[in-house]
Amino acid sequence: EGLVLTDKSSGTSWVLPAPTQNDGKSFAQATSVVVLPRSSNTQSLTVLDNRTNKLYEVPITNNTIPATKFKEMIANPLPGSREEDDSAKGLRVYDPAFQNTAVCHSKITYINGDSGILRYRGYPIEQLAEKSSYLEVAYLLIYGELPTKLQYTNFFHEVMHHTFVHFNVAELMRNFNYDAHPMGMFISSISALSTFHPDANPALAGSNLFIRNEEIRNKQIFRLLGKTPTLAAMAYRHRIGRRYNVPQNNLSYTENFLYMLDQLSEENYKPNPKLCKALDILFILHADHELNCSTAAMRHIGSSLVDPYSAVAGAAAALYGPLHGGANEAVLRMLEEIGSAEKVPIFLAEVKERKRKLFGFGHRVYKSYDPRAKIIRKIAYEVFEVCGRESLIDVAIELEKKALEDDYFVKRQLYPNVDFYSGLIYKAMGFPTDMFPVLFAIPRVAGWLAHWKESLENKDAKIWRPRQVYDGPGVRSYVPMELRESSDKEIKIDHQFSKRSLVASYENKETPSKL
Repeated sequence: EGLVLTDKSSGTSWVLPAPTQNDGKSFAQATSVVVLPRSSNTQSLTVLDNRTNKLYEVPITNNTIPATKFKEMIANPLPGSREEDDSAKGLRVYDPAFQNTAVCHSKITYINGDSGILRYRGYPIEQLAEKSSYLEVAYLLIYGELPTKLQYTNFFHEVMHHTFVHFNVAELMRNFNYDAHPMGMFISSISALSTFHPDANPALAGSNLFIRNEEIRNKQIFRLLGKTPTLAAMAYRHRIGRRYNVPQNNLSYTENFLYMLDQLSEENYKPNPKLCKALDILFILHADHELNCSTAAMRHIGSSLVDPYSAVAGAAAALYGPLHGGANEAVLRMLEEIGSAEKVPIFLAEVKERKRKLFGFGHRVYKSYDPRAKIIRKIAYEVFEVCGRESLIDVAIELEKKALEDDYFVKRQLYPNVDFYSGLIYKAMGFPTDMFPVLFAIPRVAGWLAHWKESLENKDAKIWRPRQVYDGPGVRSYVPMELRESSDKEIKIDHQFSKRSLVASYENKETPSKL
């Protein structure tokens, strides 16, 4: 039993084994060749279902096939099969972690991982990093074209005049524990913004609010782009026990952010222009990256038509994870553990023996050098000219050099990615490591909003609802507690850890200003 697939554009056929529970075999694993009748439509697949001997024609559009077409491939259940197998309801495509599934059409970002290409709306990332600014790129991502001078002036004005937050939002930030993680504060405060703008709440103003009213949609875009640096700066100042600074809307986007971070008692304080430019370029490089984990979360949450503050908070939570926005922190810790350039060969040998992990190399999409990493490496030296040379840069350069000379890593397509050097830059600029995911999230808000806006403008959009392969128990009858069999399985909990945390909270209840 199985399926026979024929690609009419090439005349090649493959045989796939009959689908079984949790069968994750891909088309690329099929090997046998069978000759099938050809169709006049060369941009299609002919599928022979060997369970029923029926032929199906599946169209190919933009190098994709519609997964719903496989729902038409229905067969009678095998004798003795479970009702949960759903054979009579058509085939489903099993693709854990969306490794080869396209869930939307998008005009925002193009990535060619094999060639190391990244483009925003068709513009190469190298040109934008060299010639553009973050807010100009944000406009490009969200609205589709580079702005005219008048459009940019109006956009800049709107964003920079939406940087202030409600007094009670600041009070919310002040009520976090003194050692609260900045990213946790950032996520919570963004989520709280939805309660301060009832005019932007679809639950109060109508479910189609952002679909039917472009002005209200744009208002939230200005608010989120303007307020996220303010919230990020508050989270940073809270951690170091200093008062919050008021936004300065006469400065550039990154100038204002660095001002809110660093201004103390100086009059007319202005951040170093070289650091502002370096941060602006870093923001451009992190503004969007197609349908990554957090952007997929933004589209997924946004498909319910919830307000954008809640959706951005959810996307930021996805970014918070160590496999996503926390990667550059892992790189920094790895370089610190290596310690010196002389120890790099020993470290790489341990990596090949699977005793250590190599962070900052390889990417889910890129199979060559990440184009953003090349730009960031250049920026690093410009930052070091201002802040002093970061001692770990020698370790990083030697690690990159040795890894790219080693066939073990080259064959596995492990090249430096954007996280490899960005952590070193942030460290040189004086940011603590727990601020790294926040620095990732600020510029990514533009990309999230671009995808949110694009999804709302899709007339065929529906709420996202993936399917699953159920492999749990079949139907069972409820058993009263006193009649249940004893079990050795216990829910594990570290009670000593809970006690240690409680003691620590009492020992450290002073505020940072008192310590």
